[in-house]
Amino acid sequence: MTTTEPEAISPGTATARFFVQVAIPSPLRSLFHYLPPKESCLSQLIPGVRVEVPFGRRKVVGVIVAIDRHCPVAEDKLKSVITLLDDLPVIQQPILALCRWTAHYYHYSLGETLSQALPKALRQGKATPSQTTTFWQLAAPVTESIKASLKRSHRQLEALCLLDNAEGEGLSESHLLESGINKTILRNLADKQLIACTEAITTARHFTQFTPICREPSLTLNHEQQFALDNILTHQNAFHPVLLDGITGSGKTEVYLQAIEACLKIKKQTLVLIPEIGLTPQTVNRFKKRFNTPVFSLHSGLSDGERLEGWQQAASKSAGIIIATRSGIFTPLPSLGLIIVDEEHDASYKQQDTLRYNARDLAIYRASQAKCPVILGSATPSLETYYNAISGRFGHLFLKKRAGQAAPPHMELIDLRQHSLTDGLSRDLLAQITVHLNKGNQVMVFLNRRGYAPSVICHECGTVIDCPHCDAHMTIHRQPPYMHCHHCDHKTAIPSHCPSCQSPNIQPAGQGTERTEQALTKLFPGYPVIRVDRDTTRKKHALAEMLKTINAGTPCILLGTQMLAKGHHFPSVTLVAILNADSGLFSADFRGLERTGQLTVQVAGRAGRSNKPGHVIIQSYNPEHPALQILANNNYTHFAEMLLKERTKLSLPPLTYLALIRTEATHTNDCERLLQQLRQVLEQVPTDPPIKLLGPIPAPMEKRQGRFRWQLMIQSSRRSMLHKVINHASYFLEQAKISRTVRWSIDIDPQDMN
Repeated sequence: MTTTEPEAISPGTATARFFVQVAIPSPLRSLFHYLPPKESCLSQLIPGVRVEVPFGRRKVVGVIVAIDRHCPVAEDKLKSVITLLDDLPVIQQPILALCRWTAHYYHYSLGETLSQALPKALRQGKATPSQTTTFWQLAAPVTESIKASLKRSHRQLEALCLLDNAEGEGLSESHLLESGINKTILRNLADKQLIACTEAITTARHFTQFTPICREPSLTLNHEQQFALDNILTHQNAFHPVLLDGITGSGKTEVYLQAIEACLKIKKQTLVLIPEIGLTPQTVNRFKKRFNTPVFSLHSGLSDGERLEGWQQAASKSAGIIIATRSGIFTPLPSLGLIIVDEEHDASYKQQDTLRYNARDLAIYRASQAKCPVILGSATPSLETYYNAISGRFGHLFLKKRAGQAAPPHMELIDLRQHSLTDGLSRDLLAQITVHLNKGNQVMVFLNRRGYAPSVICHECGTVIDCPHCDAHMTIHRQPPYMHCHHCDHKTAIPSHCPSCQSPNIQPAGQGTERTEQALTKLFPGYPVIRVDRDTTRKKHALAEMLKTINAGTPCILLGTQMLAKGHHFPSVTLVAILNADSGLFSADFRGLERTGQLTVQVAGRAGRSNKPGHVIIQSYNPEHPALQILANNNYTHFAEMLLKERTKLSLPPLTYLALIRTEATHTNDCERLLQQLRQVLEQVPTDPPIKLLGPIPAPMEKRQGRFRWQLMIQSSRRSMLHKVINHASYFLEQAKISRTVRWSIDIDPQDMN
C-alpha cells in the first residue's frame, strides 16, 4: 500500500513512466499498482474511472484512485490494466474523497467502500446505459365498456385511469412504478392492447429548468417553525449542522420542504435521508405533490435498473431532490446544497455488517465537504446528537408545539400487576378501545414482537424449543403454521410432542402480533384489524396499500411493530396502546433504555395529530420505573438529561469513544484465543490517556447461525487514541495465522453491543 501522496503529473507525459493505483473490492486494505493499459494516454487515467484488472486468478473491476510516479514493486513484476471501462469518472471527486474518509475512519478496505458507492450494474463492470426512458400511453380511448371489463382488476383500472388523466406522451414507467403500478400490471394491459410503450432517448434536463419550483403554495409557519427556517437559511452557503428538535406532529416536514424550496431557488440539489423503506412512498408522494422539480428515490426495494436510473439522474443534475435510505449518502450530487437526515436517532442509519458506517455521521462529513447545512431532525434525538447540540458543536432549534390545533396526547400508565389480562390486553385498555372505535376513530396497538408467540414451552418438563443454530428461542407462526428463528432464518414444522419428554402438552408462550391480531378480531368483530409487520409487508407495495386503507379514515385497529412508529401521519388515530413497555427497561446493552424511550415517544406521537385529542395507554409491570414516569409526562428532554448523567458517571458514549472487535468461528476457543492474543498486543500500545479494554467476553448471543461469537471492547476518552489502537489491532489481525480460520470485524462507534 502506498502511503505517500502521488506526485502531480503534467499533461502529455508518457504514461509508461507512471503507475496506476487501483482500489480493488477485497477485504485487503491495500491499494494495488498496475501498469497503464497499452495504447492509453494519460488524460484517460483519471481517478474515479473503472478499470478491469487481473487479480490473482480472477479478473475484477476496480477503480483508479491515483496515478503514481513511484511503485514499491519492481516494474517487471507488475501486471497491466486490461481495459478502461469509462471515458469519464463514474465516481466523482467529492464521492471519492468521502469514500477515502469513510474507509479511513471505519478501518475498512477502500476498494469495498468504493463498491458501496456504485450501483450493482456498475460494480459488475457493465457500461453506463444510455439515457433512455420508457413511456406508457393509451392505445385507444378509455370507454365505459373498457372500465366495466376491468372492474375486477382494480390495479389495472387504476393504471388505465392514471394514463387517461395524463397529458401529451403519457407517463414514464418510473412514475408509474413509484405510484404503485408494477410492470406486471402494465404488461397485462399491453397484452389487452389497451396501452402501448415507447422508448425515447432523453436529453438530461437540468433540474433548474423546471419552473415554477413548487406545484402548490407553502403552508403558513408558526413562530417556532419560522425561527427554525430563518436560522437554517442564514447559513445557506456554509457548513452548518443543526438539530431540529421537534416533538411529534410539530411540523418538522414543513420546515424541511421550505428549506428545500430555498435551496432550489439558488440552483442547488437536496439529499433527504430517511430510515426505512416503508416511509419512502408517502415521503416521495408528498414531495412530488409540493415540487415541480424532479424527485427520485433510492432504496433497496427498487430493482437494480431503477436504482441505476435514480443514480444517473442525480449525477447528471436531472434530479433536484433525492430521497434515500442509508446507502443514499454515497449518491453523486454535483450541486449539493442541503442534506436532511430525518429521524436522525434511528438505528437503521448504522450498517451492521461489512462496512459498518453510520449514514448520519457521513451526512455531517459530506455537508462539511459541500459547505452546506445539514438538518438532523427528530422528536427523540440520539444522545450523541443531543450532546453535540447542548455543547455548542451543532445548532439547536426547538419545535415544542404541535402544528395547527393539535395538542400533545394524554399519557396513562396501567399497572399490569393489578389487572387480569385477556391475550395481553387489560380490561381498562379494552374499554378504551371500545370508546374510541364507537366515536368513529382509529386505534393503534403497538407490540414489537412478530409472529404468533415468541416461544413454545412444554408444560410437563418446562423445555423451551430453541433454534439449533442460535442461542435463541424459535418463534411460532400460524399463518402459515411453522416455527422460525428470526436471527438465522431457520424454519421448521411445529412439533406435536416435546423433544425432551415426548409430552403432547406443548403450548405457545407470550404474545406476538399474529396472536394479538387473532384476539382483537375476536373481541371487535365489527372493525377491521390491519396488521403491519415484516411478515405482512413482504410483497412490493403491500405497505403502501395498507397505508392507503388507513388514511381513508374509517374506524379500524392498527396493530404492528416499530414499522408503525416511524414518521407516519395518521390523523384519525386517537388512541395508542403500548402493550409491553418493559422489554427494553432492563437491557444488557447500555443503549437499550435510550432506544426504549425513543420508541415509546415515537409510538405515542401517532395519537391526536389532528384536531381530535389523543390518548396513550402504556401497559407495564414496572410503572414506577423512573424512565417510564418521565416519559409518561411527555418530557423526552428530561429523559435525555437523565441518561446523560448516567453515561457521565459510567464514562460511556457520548462522553467517551468506543470500538468493538468481534470474532466468530465454529469453535468458541478459537474466538477467545485470537482476542486474548490481540489484547496482549494492545496492552503494549502507549496511549495518553490510557485506553480501557473489556474482554474478551462472549457476545450477548454467543451462538448465532451455527458460529460462536466473542468480542473485545476498546474505550478511550480521546478519539485519536482510539484510532491509534485500532490501527495496531488491524495490522495484528491481518497478520495473525489464526485469523485465517476466524472471522473478525471492527465496529467503530457501535450502536448494537450484540
